[in-house]
Amino acid sequence: MGVSEPPVVVLAGGTGGAKLARGMLDVVGPDELVVIANTGDDIDVYGAHVSPDPDLVSFWLADDIDERGWGIAGDTFEVMDALRELGADVWFNLGDRDLAWCLRRREMEQDGLRPTEALARLNETIGVRARVLPMCDEPLRTRVRTDAGWRDFQRFMIRERAEDTVREVAFRANDDAAVPTPEVLAALAAARAVIVGPSNPVISIWPILHVLGDTLTGLAAPVVCVSPVVGGEIVKGPTAAFMAAYGQPVSAAGVAAFYETVQPSLLDGIVADEPVAGMATLQIDTAMPDGATRARVAEQTLAFAETLAG
Repeated sequence: MGVSEPPVVVLAGGTGGAKLARGMLDVVGPDELVVIANTGDDIDVYGAHVSPDPDLVSFWLADDIDERGWGIAGDTFEVMDALRELGADVWFNLGDRDLAWCLRRREMEQDGLRPTEALARLNETIGVRARVLPMCDEPLRTRVRTDAGWRDFQRFMIRERAEDTVREVAFRANDDAAVPTPEVLAALAAARAVIVGPSNPVISIWPILHVLGDTLTGLAAPVVCVSPVVGGEIVKGPTAAFMAAYGQPVSAAGVAAFYETVQPSLLDGIVADEPVAGMATLQIDTAMPDGATRARVAEQTLAFAETLAG
């Protein structure tokens, strides 16, 4: 039996990070892939623990993502429809199978499993062998300040449709500080490369960096970011509004500058379709519309990262 290579660790939040993780799965295989996923978007609703980003990654890795870009392929929404008929205020839409997944997570957590362990059990049932790790087991919630005041992330994004101007983002923990899990620490210590996925830098990756903190300082592995800016635009989501709140333009240079502000000296290089002055840059087409392009971007990103090792 062969000895596995050290893992490739992908930091992922929304769709961009999940797509890159799916491409990396094709490149290195499940035994050598670890995804550390943002849990700042988590919400307790309908009696369930909903963890959108780790679940998004899991469904992508299982090739079971719905064509709308979130949730389980072909899911139905009969429970949500029934709740509306009963007069419930249903503002957070969750498919039936997705709801069952999140209810089962809550049940396992109530039985004493950590969120990391619960997600691993869930992923076993859908055949995901790569490790998808929540960034922490303690609750850490992202909050958004607008001109109207502070809002919980999901209420701002979903219920209020992100209509107000973003001014600031913060992270709120419960009584226990949110810290990296043993699984996260072990993966980072063993990694041959850490890839920051092309997710929203402010609301998808920053929460992970907030939890990891000094853990990322002095890693043996190179840390490389894939820019979420493609052709001068954001492919999906409200990245531009959140970048503007921190005075950064929608560009690869703006992404690099934001990371330098919140985690100085984090990046050894960046992958983008435009040059970034003052930083090692792999300039390639970073669009990932299909499986072939996802694998190509992942393969080229990993090869670039390995040139920066040591």
